[in-house]
Amino acid sequence: MTGRNRATARELSQRYIANGDPMGWFEVLYATAESDLSIIPWADLAPNPNLVSWLEQQDMDGAGHNALEIGCGLGDDAEELSRRGFDTTAFDISPTAISLCCRRFPKSTVRYIVADLFKTPGQWVNRFDFVLESYTLQVLPSNLRKRAIRHMASFVAPSGIIVVIARGREPGEPEGQMPWPITRQEMATFKDVGLTELNFDDYMDNEMPPVYRFRATYQRK
Repeated sequence: MTGRNRATARELSQRYIANGDPMGWFEVLYATAESDLSIIPWADLAPNPNLVSWLEQQDMDGAGHNALEIGCGLGDDAEELSRRGFDTTAFDISPTAISLCCRRFPKSTVRYIVADLFKTPGQWVNRFDFVLESYTLQVLPSNLRKRAIRHMASFVAPSGIIVVIARGREPGEPEGQMPWPITRQEMATFKDVGLTELNFDDYMDNEMPPVYRFRATYQRK
C-alpha cells in the first residue's frame, strides 16, 4: 500500500464516516480506480499470501465443498479458492468491484454478487462450509465490528469454518489510521456468537515494513 493510495483511501473513509455513511466510500474508491487499479491500496492483483500459506499448511482441497468470500475486492482470493476445488461465491458492496472481477476473470466459475454485508440473502445463513474474511473488519469503524462479526459468523454451516485475516494490535495500543488494526478481544466476538476457536496465529508478515497480523480459524460445531 503506497503512501498516496493510503492517503486517498483514508480521506474517502473519513469523509463518508463523518457523513454517516461508513460503507459508501468503497464504491467511490473502486469507481475512481476503474482505469488504474493501482489506486486501490489493498489490490495486489494476486491471492493474499497470508491466505495461500494457510491453505498450503492445511493441504486444502475444496472439492465437494462450497465457499464464500466476504468483501472480495478484485477477486484474486475467490479465484484461488475456486482453483482449489471450492464451489465459490464471492460478494462485495461495490458494483464496480464486482464488474472488475467479471472483466478480469471472464471464464471464472465463481459467482460474483453485489451485496452489503449487513443485508445479505437469507439463504446464506448456515450455508457455507468455508468462509473467508480477509481485511474487511480492519476497514470498518470499530462501532460496526461486533455487528459485522455476527453477520460473518452466520454464514458458517454446521461443521464449517471461517478463516479471518486482519491487522492486529495489542490492548492499549492506539488504533491509528485506516486500516484500523483490531484486538484479540474484538476477534473473540466470533466465540461469543457461538463459534469455536480452532487456531489463532499472531505474527509479523513479510511485507516491507512487516505488519502485525492475526489469522484465526473458527468452526460451527
